[in-house]
This record gives sequence, structure tokens and C-alpha cells, in this order.
Amino acid sequence: MRLMKGLGVILCVLAIAGLAVATDSLVVRDSNRVTFVAPVRIGTNLLPAGEYIVRHIMEGQDHIMVFQPVNGKGPETRAKCTLVPLQEKAVKTTTIYEMNAANERVLQELIFRGETAKHVF
Repeated sequence: MRLMKGLGVILCVLAIAGLAVATDSLVVRDSNRVTFVAPVRIGTNLLPAGEYIVRHIMEGQDHIMVFQPVNGKGPETRAKCTLVPLQEKAVKTTTIYEMNAANERVLQELIFRGETAKHVF
């Protein structure tokens, strides 16, 4: 009986450790900086060109990116994103856009140097 309890405890510890490793395999910092050289549409908002602090937060099960102007002028912009694993750590920060019918840059993906996942909008 004692052996069964001990084995059950060991299995629980191993299962929890496995979940922790799976969760930690994606490296995503809580805060980054990005510079947009031209206005960019993120969701329904058009952000002016400039430097932004970008925070990655969770709201329930949703991944949210919050963009705040570094100079503190202007409201924050929030957009839902999906984390997609990368093959290896990103060596540079990359922004991927699409042009819409109004000839505006629409943010599609953000990849931050050192992270192992990209943010897809």
C-alpha cells in the first residue's frame, strides 16, 4: 500500500513537471519595444509612426498585445494575438505587414529578438 502511494506521488510530480516544461518551452517576454516607421493599423486602430512599448498580457485564455506610445502621448491600443512557435530563438525583431485597400500597413505578425514564438494578429 505504501509503495502504491509513493508511486502515485512520483507520477503526479512527473506529470506536473512535464506540464511546466511544455509551458516554459515558449520564451515570450512580458514587455518589448517596437518602432513603426509609418502609420500601422492594428485591429481597428491606426497607430501613428513612432516607438511603442508592447506588453504581452493574458485575459483569461486570450493573449493580448498592448501598444503604448513611449512618449506617453496617445491612448494604448489592444489587440488579440496568437502565439506560434518558432523553430529557434529569433535573431532579430521583425514586423510583417499587409497593405489594405486604403493603402495602409496592417500588422500581421510581430517577432521579437530572443523569443521562441511569433505573435500573429
